[in-house]
Amino acid sequence: MQASDLGWLLVIVAVAAFLAGRQGERLRASLAPQAWHKREPRWRRGEGIPFKAGWRRAGGTVPFKWEAAPVTDAAEQLRLVMGAEFKKCRLLSRSEAYVLYAAERAINTAADLNWRVMAQVSLGEVLACPDARAYSAINSKRVDLLVVSRNGDPIAAIEYQGHGHYQGTAAARDAVKKEALRKAGVLYIEVTPDSGTEEMVRVISRLAQAERLKPAPSLDA
Repeated sequence: MQASDLGWLLVIVAVAAFLAGRQGERLRASLAPQAWHKREPRWRRGEGIPFKAGWRRAGGTVPFKWEAAPVTDAAEQLRLVMGAEFKKCRLLSRSEAYVLYAAERAINTAADLNWRVMAQVSLGEVLACPDARAYSAINSKRVDLLVVSRNGDPIAAIEYQGHGHYQGTAAARDAVKKEALRKAGVLYIEVTPDSGTEEMVRVISRLAQAERLKPAPSLDA
């Protein structure tokens, strides 16, 4: 066999090995959903994660999600979605929704400020940090409610803490949120079943009053 023929043979073998590997990956991906459903479910508490009946917490359902390897290929994502069933889930529990409406009524008394209340806001969307590792620590965390200015700037984060909230690492996760928001100059407000919404309303009113007392921006600026 000549050297040129040997070179072509090696190229053909390499291409065949590559194609076989790709086919094996696709086969594993097609089998992944069946294997995934057979495994014992693993869930964790979090914010803004799909709900499932059966796991309860004070004022609503415990959010959880299945642990699965992320799929990054758009075509594969579409195939999976087309073959799966979806149902709508509550964005907020009843207690959290009650807090939302109370916060909205509070900012409506300061209608001249044009503030808004947003629900289930990702901290990664409203906080920035030059430290990539520190940013990754807060990127996927959420706050129940966020009061924003007419320009979209975060003013205050509001968290509803039910009776069963402080379990496991909940306190540590809350501490991460509080510290990141504090450093960014965003107020952190906690609402509990015992405290009710009265203190939250007073805090929002004080923030609105302080905003009104700020000097108007200079036209020359």
